[in-house]
Amino acid sequence: MVRSNHSGDSLSSASKSTADFSGKGGVGAGGIKENNDVSPQDMLDNNGESGLISPPENGFDNIHVGLAWNNVIVEKSSGFMGLIKKSTKQGVDLDLGCFFELQNGTRGVLQPFGDLYGSLGNIPYIHHCGDERTGDADGDDEYLTINGAKWPEIKRIMFYTYIYKGGNDWSQIRPDLNIDFKNGDTPIHINSSLKTEDHTICALASIKNVNNGIQVVTHGEYFMSQAAMDRAFGFGLEWDNDGGKD
Repeated sequence: MVRSNHSGDSLSSASKSTADFSGKGGVGAGGIKENNDVSPQDMLDNNGESGLISPPENGFDNIHVGLAWNNVIVEKSSGFMGLIKKSTKQGVDLDLGCFFELQNGTRGVLQPFGDLYGSLGNIPYIHHCGDERTGDADGDDEYLTINGAKWPEIKRIMFYTYIYKGGNDWSQIRPDLNIDFKNGDTPIHINSSLKTEDHTICALASIKNVNNGIQVVTHGEYFMSQAAMDRAFGFGLEWDNDGGKD
């Protein structure tokens, strides 16, 4: 598998694709779905639901998209009345990534694996903060920043997470995606969990450009590879046989 050290090379390769956006996700593309846990005040309740944020008069500020996860399992002990509990670290390393498509047709992927971190001031106007390997930090463990002033040039972004290292019990890890528009709107929190341990990649949510406003759509769909996830969401990137990007 060949991977570039520069997200610009990834953009060049991705933009060669002529695949059209299918507009369809679903189990037929190799994923399985689980309901997200989203509180009512956060606007979206279930997978596939969406909400629209109108563009502010002066455009959007930079948009913060953060991922946090639980690196600690709390277990009941055999102590008195079963009330004594112990905590153990899982040693799980989740990575936050995204597929993106610009209005000019440029498509690509950002994620720590492959050092694909993007750029805030240049195409794709999205920057990844870098790899956080433990999940022990307070607040967001990894995050993406989107250049709000360049939002009119972006068509859509789909956020996902994958287990790079450690156990794959999603019900314990519970990834929490936080989308903060920094313009007075309440941040959106999306929590996904899954009972099975067979799938290591989760498509969390998408934001789409609708008349320069932002439509947020929840997914909560799990896959065995990025290539399978791409087929479901129709970005049309070029992948090698094991699901990695050429």
